[in-house]
Amino acid sequence: MLPAGSSLSDWLTWLETLSPNEIELGLDRVRTVLDRLSIRQPRHTLLVAGTNGKGSSVAMLSSLLRATGHTIGAYTSPHISRYNERIAVNGVPVCDEDIVTAFEAIEAVRSGVPLTYFEYGTLAAMWVFENASLDVWVLEVGMGGRLDATNVIEPTASLITNVSLDHCGWLGDDIESIAYEKAGVMRHDVPTVFAASDVPDAIIDHAKDCGARLLLAGRDFAHQRESGAGWSWSGGGRRFESLREPGLHGDFQLQNAAGVLALLIAAGLGDAMTRDILNAELPDLTLTGRLQTVAAGGASWLLDVAHNPAAADALAATLDGDGKAWCIVGLLDDKDVEGIAAPLDECVDHWIAVAPASRRALAAEECGRRIANSANRPCMIHESLRDAMDHARHHAAPGDRILVTGSFYLVGPALQILELYSRPES
Repeated sequence: MLPAGSSLSDWLTWLETLSPNEIELGLDRVRTVLDRLSIRQPRHTLLVAGTNGKGSSVAMLSSLLRATGHTIGAYTSPHISRYNERIAVNGVPVCDEDIVTAFEAIEAVRSGVPLTYFEYGTLAAMWVFENASLDVWVLEVGMGGRLDATNVIEPTASLITNVSLDHCGWLGDDIESIAYEKAGVMRHDVPTVFAASDVPDAIIDHAKDCGARLLLAGRDFAHQRESGAGWSWSGGGRRFESLREPGLHGDFQLQNAAGVLALLIAAGLGDAMTRDILNAELPDLTLTGRLQTVAAGGASWLLDVAHNPAAADALAATLDGDGKAWCIVGLLDDKDVEGIAAPLDECVDHWIAVAPASRRALAAEECGRRIANSANRPCMIHESLRDAMDHARHHAAPGDRILVTGSFYLVGPALQILELYSRPES
């Protein structure tokens, strides 16, 4: 255990040394420590699983729950800029001291049980939330569902946003295998919402096997665009019309919002929901690193954490404009480089590969080689993100857009560099 008075930075550095693997799926170790902490869940605990859209869904849930009078703890991962973003109480990241106190409590009872960085953080979030005496916990599943550390709790309702190919090295290399892992968040007689229209057989089969109450888009709830810019939602005996679109960019956010509404109503948390609340909360919602636009350093930037083919498809659908597009991309070593590059290649004029700030980063040279082979044209390579961003902004013409994408571990540092660009001396 670290000495008393150690900083959050010291703790995070130490946690990285605890396990040789950043990811190690399994619940026994986490459950053992959770039992020793004697953490009690609140009346409502919501699990959010899926390939894409989890962070957006958690942000919507947090906003709507707070607007209807609930106190809420939200756990997400990874973070963009600061670790504290992962653990938020009533929409505000908790302070360093609260996280350190949680880490100290975990270490006091761990007694040699091996935990990964992610598992330690998951337990810390639960400890913080219980000590804040909150009404609702919303936990974002880190990977898969069945063996993810968040699944050690008993959800009172769950949301699976969608299923597509990602983390294939851990979850399986086809949709049905991955869907089976994500279906592990289901429980007997507990509602689980599946938000996407394409439902894998494994989702339906597992719900039948475990007796979960599965709610499907298009069958148990539905949304549709109205004439003009509005949309409507119906399900669970409720209907909302003339809704304003979510402030989070992308057509797919309507699907996320529809799943969130279905989850709240199925969980018994939507009784106070009104059209006015939806129209006051969702349109003003923003989320760092999700189709985020920034003007800095004399250039127009678009930052998005698209790190799998489905997310790249959604990102490509938003790219438009008359100018050229520069794409600075950095990926982790388990990602489908070709699957991510293919949908973006039609929109990108200049590729630049870098390595994200992670132990699991794919080397810039390898990333660039695979993109060049996939696109059948050159991909520039830069040793540092700052060099890549400097090159792009100095060579981009007025009207061009510079995209930074591929990993949370790239977008976070890019935002810090953009802050430097905004200073007069830059």
